[in-house]
Amino acid sequence: MSIAEELERLQALRERGTISDEEFARAKAQVLDEPASPRGASHRSFLQQLARSRSDRVIGGVCGGLGHNTDLPSWAWRVIFCLTLLYFGAGLLIYILLWIFLPEEP
Repeated sequence: MSIAEELERLQALRERGTISDEEFARAKAQVLDEPASPRGASHRSFLQQLARSRSDRVIGGVCGGLGHNTDLPSWAWRVIFCLTLLYFGAGLLIYILLWIFLPEEP
């Protein structure tokens, strides 16, 4: 949604009396102050928050870290890596790469 569309929507809410003038001013300032996020910015922030788990680990903490940052629990990630291990070892390669490149959570 573009900034103009958001402002029009806020104006319509204000005209209907759904939000007060103060709420409109705060929401308008928030919309105008937010920098325009380029396409894919949410993916970058997701990748930046990925980290290996210190508490939920079996080998390297990769599955525990993925479990903390996604909707899937860590046991499901372990099953996925085990199943992909059966297909030409791809799961092992991906796991090792994630183990190397993902930082450990603070």
